[in-house]
Order: sequence, then C-alpha cells, then structure tokens
Amino acid sequence: MLPLSKPSSPEPHIRKPKSPPNDALEEQHHHQRPLLHRKNSFSSLITHSYNNQPRACLFLSILSLQILLLLAFRSVPASFIHLRHRFPAVADDRLIAPAPSDDQCGSGRVYVYDLPASLNRDIVRDCDELNPWSSRCDALENDGFGQEATGISGIVPEGLAPAWYWTDQFVTEVIFHNRILNHKCRTTEPSNATAFYIPFYAGLAVGKFLWTNSSARERDQHCRMMIKWLQEQPYFKESNGWDHFLTMGRISWDFRRSKDQDWGSSCIYLPGMRNITRLLIERNPWDYFDVGAPYPTGFHPRSDADVVQWQDFVRSRNRSTLFCFAGAPRAGFRNDFRGLLLNHCNESDSCRVVNCAGTRCSNGTSAILETFLDSDFCLQPRGDSFTRRSIFDCMLAGSIPVLFWRRSAYYQYEWFLPGEPESYSVFIDRNGVKNGTVSIQEVLRRYSKEEVRKMREKVISYIPKFVYARPHEGLETIKDAFDVALDGVLRRIKEQGEWDYKW
Repeated sequence: MLPLSKPSSPEPHIRKPKSPPNDALEEQHHHQRPLLHRKNSFSSLITHSYNNQPRACLFLSILSLQILLLLAFRSVPASFIHLRHRFPAVADDRLIAPAPSDDQCGSGRVYVYDLPASLNRDIVRDCDELNPWSSRCDALENDGFGQEATGISGIVPEGLAPAWYWTDQFVTEVIFHNRILNHKCRTTEPSNATAFYIPFYAGLAVGKFLWTNSSARERDQHCRMMIKWLQEQPYFKESNGWDHFLTMGRISWDFRRSKDQDWGSSCIYLPGMRNITRLLIERNPWDYFDVGAPYPTGFHPRSDADVVQWQDFVRSRNRSTLFCFAGAPRAGFRNDFRGLLLNHCNESDSCRVVNCAGTRCSNGTSAILETFLDSDFCLQPRGDSFTRRSIFDCMLAGSIPVLFWRRSAYYQYEWFLPGEPESYSVFIDRNGVKNGTVSIQEVLRRYSKEEVRKMREKVISYIPKFVYARPHEGLETIKDAFDVALDGVLRRIKEQGEWDYKW
C-alpha cells in the first residue's frame, strides 16, 4: 500500500551530477598544458625527420596516425559508453540502422491482455444489473458513447449534431478498451511490447455495489479475480507491474477503502496493484501511479474537420452573459458552497443559472450546453468529490472555468491542460466568497475584453486534448484525449525503465 502523506514517486532517488568545483577545473587545466607542449614537441620532431630521414618520416607518420586514433577513441563520452552497456540492443540498432523518420510507434507498442470475459464483456452484457435504480444499458450503447444526442440541432452546427451523444461520465474503461484494440501501435506479440494494457472494467464492476448493503468481499471480488489472473502472466511477473496500466472509470477514492465498513472497494490497496499505472477521472495527487484523465463529454468528433469546425464555432460565439452556474444545492451538507453560489448567481444581473435539482441535469439535456455557450465564465465548485465533469463541459463550450479548489483541475490533468492555470482559468478564494469579502462578479468584471479573448483562445486550443474521438482508429492528424493518455503512459514507462531504483 502506498503512503498517502507524501508522493510515492521514486524520483528522490535520482540525483543529478554536481558541477565540478573550481579547484577541480584548475587541476584539469593544469594536466592539459603539458599535453599541448608534448604535441608541439612531437610536431617539431616530425618536421626534423622529413628534412633528414624519409624512412623515419614514414614510420613517424604512421605512428602519429595511430596515436591520433587512440586519442579520438579516448575522447568518446563516458555517458555514451555507459548507454551502450546499459541498453546494448537499442544502441546497436541505432548505430546500424536508424529507425525511419515516418515510424509512428517510436514511443513503443502496446499489448492488450485478453482477460476472462467476467472482468469486462460479461459486465457490459449484464448492464441491466449495474445500477440498483435503473438500467445502464443506454449509457453503454454505441461502444460506450451512449445514445445519440437529440434536441441539440438548434444549438450546435447542423453538420456536427451527429458527433454528439448523451455520454455517461463513468464509461472511460469501455472507450479506452475499444480504442486500444484498434490502435496502430497495438501489438499481438507481448515480446514486442513496451506497455501492457489491462482491459478490466473496474468502475463498472464496483458501481453496482456502492449504494447497496454489500459486503467488502463483494466490492472487492472482481479486482481480486483480475489480480490473481494477472499474477500468473509471465510479463507481469517479469516487471512486477511497472510496465502495466489500466483505466478505472471512477474517481480514485472509490477504490481506496481502508476498512471493511467504509465506502468503495480496496482495489488500489490490494497486493499486486502497487506498481500499475492507473488512469482515473480523478486522481489522488499524492500517488504517483494515479493519472488524472478527462471526464468524457458529449462531443466525439469523427474527423479533424469536426474538431476545427467546433473550435471555430465556439470562438465566434456571441456571449451575452458574464458568468453562469449549473449545479444543484447539497441540502445535506453543512455550509453548502453550491447553494451559496446559486444564491450569489440569482442575486446578480450578470449571471445565468441552471438549477440541477433532481434529475434536470442528467444526460439528455441541452440546457447546460447552451448556457455555457452564452457565457464568458462558468463557476466550477467541487462536485461530490474534488472534480466534476462540468469543468470539461464548460471548456468544451469555450467558456472560462472559475475554480475554488486547486485540486479540481490544477493537480489533476497535467497531461491534458495548460501548465499555467491563469492562462485558461480564474481561481477565487472560496473562503472570501463564504465570508462576503470577495464578490465573484467584481472579480470577473476586472478582466478586459482582450484578457478574456486570450484566455478563451487558450481553452479552445486545448479542446482536442480532452475530447474522445468517435472512430476506433482515432482522428487523422489531431491527437485526442486517448492519444495524449497513451503517449503519456508510454513516456512514463520509458522513464521508469531508466531509473536505477524500483521496489
């Protein structure tokens, strides 16, 4: 089990070499001076021999060539020799036959395990049983994208309406599995793989037990089955999981049960899971192996042209409202911040509200999309956890998110969002809002039109990185959220391979 009190990355064990002190440099220069003197003397000897003895001249010429070759060999950087010793096959291949420049899988290839059907296919097949209140079958239609969106023809461009679906926020496991099976860098030979994907539907499996009177054993059963199967695989035994990854389509806290009577499963804490990279819609910021991946939105472009057309559409949108809020109050929460934002918005003539009490904001409504499209800013408090899908719905519409918890985005999606938070978002101290010393409306009105335009442009430029494309093969040239995630996983596995320390 990884500690929660500090990051679990082995990075502290990696030390950069120190620069040599001044006295070491002085010593190095001191040893170089006699060498230069000897080279001048040797040159003088050759000149003298040319003038007096031709045979000696030839002998000394050959000898000097050998010495120069020896000196050249000794000047090869030690780091290069070390690289050849540590990765001999890679280094030799590069020296003999460099990889072609058009190689699309330069970062590596992925092997997809064929898990027992009970860990993925059967879970989807039994979609009527995944929710204690209603069927989940509609949400899992169309390879996990859900039902085709209706009632949005007057809101989005007509040609883009077929790219919209009522997508559930907990289906990334299915979306990733379908994409990776058709990916150009998938290999069916595990010996050729850089990374190993585990297509276990962990979130769907545990979801049916979260709101019922289920036992700890029931909530853990699928994960235990997966780990038992995985530990019998030779490539998992070889790496102890360091080059393995999976998608877990819920927040990290749904898999971090410490006591039997607590919420969720203990999947992440089970033996065998420690070194596996996990893609989640909300990560634990103190766990290196958790990676935050975007919540699915309703827009799933079919081509590069769809992406560009949507970006142009939201860029040219005439926005009549300064800011908006879509959400429901949490009556059971003390000092409910969402309820405070609703009141703040209702009292402002510059804010537009979508009250999501009940089921008014469940999948299948266009009211939120239209509100985001009409607003410069959108208020994004924490959801039931620190993150919420609404952040991505907001940015997809070209609206600028206003955040009140840094863990809602800044510590979550570093592969998918800009590294400078102020370039695409506004952060407001929630305590100032609570005690009345900060007015959200006044803060947002201080931004000039040009500042708003620049922030919106930054949001729009990142839209491709947090949408999931419709074709199983991906888009033509644009990388979507899946591509960014896979590139990131391959990159970190390569970096891990270079570490001298692993537990």
